[in-house]
Amino acid sequence: MTTPKPGKAVRGSRSGRPIMALLDLLGRRWTLRIIWELRGDALSYVDLRACCDAMSTSVLSQRLTELKDAGIITLNEGNYTLTEDGRDLLQAMLPLNDWATRWAEREKEG
Repeated sequence: MTTPKPGKAVRGSRSGRPIMALLDLLGRRWTLRIIWELRGDALSYVDLRACCDAMSTSVLSQRLTELKDAGIITLNEGNYTLTEDGRDLLQAMLPLNDWATRWAEREKEG
C-alpha cells in the first residue's frame, strides 16, 4: 500500500483533494495512535511497539514508513519524533482530545 498523497487518487476518493489524502492516511489502523504516542519524547521502534499494545511489527513498520513519507515523523539516531508538520497536525488533533474528555465525563454522569 502506498502513502496517500495530495493530488493523487486515494482510498475512497479519486479527487486528489488534500483533505481526502489526509483522511486516508489518518484512517489507517494505528496511524493516529503512533502520532499520539510521539506527542512527547522521541521513541525508539521498540518503545513505540510497547506503547501501541498489540500492533504487529509489520503494521508498525508500514505505518512508520507512511508517516515518514508524508513528512509527519522523522527518524534520528534510532528514535522517531514528530516533524514540525507533525507537531502542527498534533495541535489540530488536540481539540478532539478535549472533546473526548468531555464525552467521558458525560458518560460517567449519565
